[in-house]
Formats: sequence, C-alpha cells, structure tokens
Amino acid sequence: MQKNRFSKLSISIHSKGRFNVEKKSNLRSPYQRDRDRIVHSTAFRRLKHKTQVFVNTTGDHYRTRITHSLEVAQISRTLAKYFKLNEDLCETLSLAHDLGHTPFGHAGEEALNDCMKEHGGFDHNIQTVRIVTLLENKYYNFKGLNLTLETLDGLIKHNGPVHNLTKFNNILGKNFFKNKIDFQNSPSLEAQIASISDDIAYNSHDLEDGLRAKLFKLKDLKNLPVLNVILKRHNRKLKKFSQDLVLRQIIREIINEMVRDIIVNTKKNIKKNNIKNITDVYKFKYPIVYFSKRMNLFDINIKRFLKEKMYYHQSIVKRTSYGKKVIKGLFLKIRKNPKKYINTKNIKKSDIDRSICDFIAGMTDRFAINLYNELK
Repeated sequence: MQKNRFSKLSISIHSKGRFNVEKKSNLRSPYQRDRDRIVHSTAFRRLKHKTQVFVNTTGDHYRTRITHSLEVAQISRTLAKYFKLNEDLCETLSLAHDLGHTPFGHAGEEALNDCMKEHGGFDHNIQTVRIVTLLENKYYNFKGLNLTLETLDGLIKHNGPVHNLTKFNNILGKNFFKNKIDFQNSPSLEAQIASISDDIAYNSHDLEDGLRAKLFKLKDLKNLPVLNVILKRHNRKLKKFSQDLVLRQIIREIINEMVRDIIVNTKKNIKKNNIKNITDVYKFKYPIVYFSKRMNLFDINIKRFLKEKMYYHQSIVKRTSYGKKVIKGLFLKIRKNPKKYINTKNIKKSDIDRSICDFIAGMTDRFAINLYNELK
C-alpha cells in the first residue's frame, strides 16, 4: 500500500471506511477502487450517449457527458498534483459528478423535476448519490457501489455545504447516511478542485463546440475580458493556419490561463486564511479553491455569453424543448403501466413514481427518443 505522500491539506490515503465493510486491497488505494468502480459502472457507460449541450444524435464531434467528465478529470488531476492532494479522489469525483444527469441535459432535468414535483422533485446531483448508493447492481452483499465515505462526502458537497436537507430527505430518505456525513462542514480541497475543474472544462469546451456549430464567431468573443487578449495573440495566425487549428490553440490557452489563475489564487487563499491542515479546510466557511477577481469576472461573462449565444440559441432550444416533451411523455406513458418497464416487485406503491424517475433519468438520449416514438 502507498504511503501518505500528500500535504496536510489533503484527504489521507487511508479512508475512514465504507458503509459496508470490505477487505482492503493490497494493489489499489481505497480511492483507486472507487474510481475503478465508477469507470466500470453502467451509469458511466451511458454518459457517452447523453447530452452535454448538443443532443447526442446531432453530431459525432460535439462533447457528450462522458467526454466532458474525462476532461474534468484531467484538469482536476493537474491541480491536485500541484497541491499534493489526493489525485485519485479528485479523479473519482470528476468522473462521477455527472452520473445523475438525465437525457437531454439540464432541459431533461427540468422536465423530470416537474414530473416529480409531488414526489420530492429531481436533482441530478442527488441522483448521482442515489446511483452510487442504491441503483448500481453489481455486488452480492450490498446495493450500489459502496464507495468510501470521503468520495460520498465530495459528491454530496462539491458545490459547498448542504444547509437544507429537505430535497435529500425527500429523494433518499431521512438520515440515509446514518450521521456519517457532516453536511455543514465545507468540502475537501479535492471536492473543490473537482467543482472548479468542471467550470473550466465546460466554459472552454462549450465555447469550442459553439464555434464549431457556427452558433457564433471568433470575433464575437473580442469584448470578453481575458479572452480578448488571447484572441489578439492568435488573430495573425489565421493567415497561416486553418481556423480549426487556431481555435484549438485558443481553447488550450483559455484552459491554461484558468488553471494558472486557480493555482496562484488558491495559494494566496491558503496563506491569507492560515489554512494549515484538513480540519482548517473543513471549518473554513468560504471556498478556498477559487478564481481571482479578474478571472471570476471572465467566468461570469463567459457563462453569460454562452447562455445568450449558445444555450438559448434557437436551434438548441428547439432540440431541448423536444427533449422536455420526450421526458414528460415517457413519464406519463410509463406511469399508466409501470410493470411493463420496471421491476415493481418489492417496491412500495408510494415509491413507484421514484422508480419510474430512476428509469427515465438513466436513459440515454437515443433510447429515450426511440422508446418515446414506440409509445406514441
């Protein structure tokens, strides 16, 4: 077994354990085992046919949930290695963070939440936890993947402490975690890195996909801070190289700029706030891994730009509106005869709607479309 080679700010190589006790591995750390369980899960494989922005049937080169998750993992490992944190835990959280997404991206999530409004609602982050604790079915002795408490903590709190447990209680049940998760503490640096890596990945790669889809042009980006400087450096290259190649270089540079900014600003935060160990991380009430004011402004502006020019573009809205129609149509049709589509044995009548929700949330884009067309 590896020695704990990490900094005092890191999650230890030695896990606090799992809900179901298992024999330790002589070959892999607890977090390597978690990562491998994610990679071999059914939910992870399905991400290759789930929407990032473009519905999966639109084109072969646009990002899907699985390529996005892989890109998040790469960025998070870079940051974790620099800060001497637990790289395997960062990678696990990055690969798992979108497991709970529905078909058709956030549009599908909104539709499914509407369908479940009388039954606790739907949230893709909580659905991720539901998948890894209940829905994956690969072991004789327990439901789910039996991930470490540290991985579960990171998945639950990667966006920050959870102060209102109402939705968790509605979707998972009261005291589901048997007081083994502290919802009020801040997330680990590994979880914070996974979260900020998610932002870096989708900001940069959604820009690339939007440009490739001709939803906007390079010149439309010239008024964005940070990006305007990068564009000036590369504009003259358009005379010598193809726009595709210049675009790839620009995206690389955006990622590099954001990663460098995170490193510099996080170091300042650690020093300024006297963060010396993992306990300090948990007790500190604000994010430690975060952008500088300059880069945060860029982050805000790029999200605003993408929302206006891409996410609300007529062609995207048309596809996502269809996705919502598919989700709601499936829910209503399956609800009329649930036994035909889900195993209702040993399921309480009051839990049937949640099981239908699980079934639909787990679908890929194309499976949902095909089943919807069959049931029309």
